[in-house]
Amino acid sequence: MTDLIRFTSGAHLDEVVEVLERDGAVVVEDFADRAVLDGLWTDLGPALDASAYCDSWYDGRRTRRVSSLFNRTRRLTPVVTHDLFLGAARAIMQKPLPMWIGRSRQEMVPNIQISTTQLVQLHYGQGRQPLHRDDALHLRRHPGPTSRVQLMLAMSAFTAENGGTMIIPGSHHWDDERAPDVSEAIPTVMPPGSGVIWLGGVYHGGGKNTTHEPRTGLTIALDLGNLRQEENQYLAVSKEQVLAYPMEVRRLLGYDRCPPGVGWYEQQDPYVVLEGGGPEGTPSAGDLADAM
Repeated sequence: MTDLIRFTSGAHLDEVVEVLERDGAVVVEDFADRAVLDGLWTDLGPALDASAYCDSWYDGRRTRRVSSLFNRTRRLTPVVTHDLFLGAARAIMQKPLPMWIGRSRQEMVPNIQISTTQLVQLHYGQGRQPLHRDDALHLRRHPGPTSRVQLMLAMSAFTAENGGTMIIPGSHHWDDERAPDVSEAIPTVMPPGSGVIWLGGVYHGGGKNTTHEPRTGLTIALDLGNLRQEENQYLAVSKEQVLAYPMEVRRLLGYDRCPPGVGWYEQQDPYVVLEGGGPEGTPSAGDLADAM
């Protein structure tokens, strides 16, 4: 395979899901328009320019990273709710699981949540990142059910020369004993506004930048709601910023309860905290904000 399968935003979701489950990754060529990119650059660019290079070999000593993205901008709704990203994540991960409660057979459908967010900029001289699986964070066994679907939005052009994300198609089907090899990886090539979507079990990594132009990508991961978020969104995003987003995004940020009962607050849906109330005798959202 010499390139990833490509779609446009108008593609049928079922077709994208089919390729994702088979190959583990797809490119959506027109994922975000110029207005979305410009707005994100306006909000996030200054923080990126002010950040220092990472101090670890894994994160990249010629790489700049900025996190807490939902706290730094209010413009991520069209990115995280894009049908071919959020829709695919729901279709792949939100599958019914049968369970018995006493003598009652029930089917539980997990929810999903925003797990990690980051702006990643590779500069000249940055070497290849080690190929890895992002769902290894949760000590997953492979092959197995998908617990993460991730996006890398091209904020600038991605090329083979400037460090376009390397992906090994089909590697989510491998077991845990098979090691990845860079010769099997395909560099992601795409213009600004395109996005590559991949499954958590796929081996991937940032490429080597041999050009004098930085390569910038914005990544968001969606995980199963019963797993701990990689980036603690409750600490990363202020209540004010959470409330600036629509309900769907607020719930994706973690203010939701995963069936059958993970994440409750005072035995209720945690969204009650954002609504400014709660059970009698419990603090309101305002009280919690004052205490922070």
